[in-house]
Amino acid sequence: MTTKTGAGDVSAPTVGVSSTHPKDMPKAHSDLPVWNAENWFYEDWPVGQKIRSLRRTMAEGDSHLFNLLVTDIHPYVQDQMFAASEGVFGRRLVAGAFVFSAGLGLVATNCVNAFSYGYDRLRFIKPVFIGDTIYSIRTNLEKRPKYKEMGLIRASYEVFKGEGELVLYCEHLQTVKYRDAASFAGEIEKHQA
Repeated sequence: MTTKTGAGDVSAPTVGVSSTHPKDMPKAHSDLPVWNAENWFYEDWPVGQKIRSLRRTMAEGDSHLFNLLVTDIHPYVQDQMFAASEGVFGRRLVAGAFVFSAGLGLVATNCVNAFSYGYDRLRFIKPVFIGDTIYSIRTNLEKRPKYKEMGLIRASYEVFKGEGELVLYCEHLQTVKYRDAASFAGEIEKHQA
């Protein structure tokens, strides 16, 4: 999709243009492409595509804030003295739920046509410690028509630390709106659970 940039007759690829034009802001602002938002449809999602995220260091403050928000006060994530003297790893861990959230967030899309359906095969493979740096790789695994207005897609998320040590794996299922629902009418599942 392209749009006029307003700086002459130059066109540039954009995302989010056809899906969000708020009425409660100046039209000149509303017409701008939305940063970090996407509007792809089921038909656009390429099976087999892989993307890699930027890296993120799992800082102590971020870990503490996450633990406080979810009330995770387990000694392995909150008590340095316990972790060092009695813990299996000799130091504090980053909570697995935070590794999951941060790892997926690194490659998450803000597609206004996709909705989370759930997660399968979530595994915490190796520990992540305060100060470790992680990155993620998303692989588009499969897609199939499911509902009258939306198909189902499945992607794997692999979270790595350091120089490529796999620490987490899961598969994310999402429902995604069709661009042309009529073309999938004969393929939707009979029992829509």
